[in-house]
Amino acid sequence: MSAFRKLAKMIDHSLLSPTLTAAEVNAGCLLARKYDVASVCVRPCDVKKAADILDGSDVIVSTVIGFPHGTTTTATKVAESLEAMDNGAVELDVVMNIGAMKSGNTTAVENDLKAIIETAHERGAKVKVILECCYLNADEIRAACGICNRVNADWAKTSTGYGPYGARAEDLAIMREALLPHIQMKAAGGVRTLEAAREMAALGCTRIGATATAAILDPLADR
Repeated sequence: MSAFRKLAKMIDHSLLSPTLTAAEVNAGCLLARKYDVASVCVRPCDVKKAADILDGSDVIVSTVIGFPHGTTTTATKVAESLEAMDNGAVELDVVMNIGAMKSGNTTAVENDLKAIIETAHERGAKVKVILECCYLNADEIRAACGICNRVNADWAKTSTGYGPYGARAEDLAIMREALLPHIQMKAAGGVRTLEAAREMAALGCTRIGATATAAILDPLADR
């Protein structure tokens, strides 16, 4: 596998800005298809459109659940998940209830995520749990990773990309140490260059959320 394709298949091309127009979503999905990335991560309202555009390609559709604060109810998140899967999403990036985590109510956080993950896994979909590390201290990150272990998450993800900062090496180091070996990591937020993407991969990430997909991959194409 070429270096270009190997990195492309780590990228979830992100189309989550609230101001994106229909034309911009279309263009973003076509870019994801052109670069043959792992997935395009779209807003819930765009899942069906993305699935249509990407039909016949190797690029899968992912979407966000409980975005961006994780504070919708469990029933709402489950309903969101079911609708997203009905519309063609096969990966769900679910925001952990940040307020509950900060309150130390880990039981509520665990029960919330467990319901969503079980719903997704029953349908063959995979789940990335967004920790939003920018709001958590080191102990809270470790506790959140422990929850991911117990609820059998497929990935733990650093960030929504809409907090004060995104993926950081020090947070990923804590996550990798706390997560079970089979649970993967996704870096999101601020990964905009080939060098940054390579750093995330070296830290153990198997997925990278990015809006700057072309800027990351074009240097490899030139080589």
